[in-house]
Amino acid sequence: MKSFYLQQTLRTLLAVTLLFLASFASAQNLDPTRFEETILAFEAKDAISPPPEAAILLTGSSSIARWNDQAAAALAPLSVIPRGFGGSVMGDVLHYLDRVALIYKPRAILIYEGDNDTWYKQSEEKIIGQFEQIVARIHAALPETRVYALSVKPSVARVDVWPAAQQVSARLESIAESDPLVYYIDVATPFLKADGKVMTDIFVEDGLHLNDKGNVIWGKAIKAGLMKVEGQFK
Repeated sequence: MKSFYLQQTLRTLLAVTLLFLASFASAQNLDPTRFEETILAFEAKDAISPPPEAAILLTGSSSIARWNDQAAAALAPLSVIPRGFGGSVMGDVLHYLDRVALIYKPRAILIYEGDNDTWYKQSEEKIIGQFEQIVARIHAALPETRVYALSVKPSVARVDVWPAAQQVSARLESIAESDPLVYYIDVATPFLKADGKVMTDIFVEDGLHLNDKGNVIWGKAIKAGLMKVEGQFK
């Protein structure tokens, strides 16, 4: 009897392990075409109501996507085009850069990625390499367009990968320091308490996505970072 239960337990552990490994492998090779319908929806929306010219393009994962409908009011008088798509990683922005950003010929492009990337255990070098490719393509297509990189925000749900996220943010900041057209906006510090731990009352139930209070802090940090340069253009 003990042998039977032991075998059952081992089978269960093996199944769980294989599922984890499959999920991990899948996360390492995320197919960007999973967002094709989302991008098509943006394009359909543009056909009905063309976005403003010379605006600031906002793109990135769910912290931007869930804010899409609030961004214009939060960042006024800046003119913005919200194009966040939840669940995305840096490689997805790279894949859809022409259609989700360059097509608008924006005066500035703001990117929030690294959150899902680090959670999916994407390597720091891969994330930063993809960001550098994005910047290079923007510089080539739109030589005067500024690029804003947001730091990865902390969260209750992803405290385990916070050190990796901080490393990615530090690399993004370093790139901004060496490129006059790239700017870094720290959206992490405003979410931290005096002891360095993340605030717990700024998220919805999942401990990852921002609630109304969190979005207010998020919006103020982004607007402050943008206004230093973009405020003169509006």
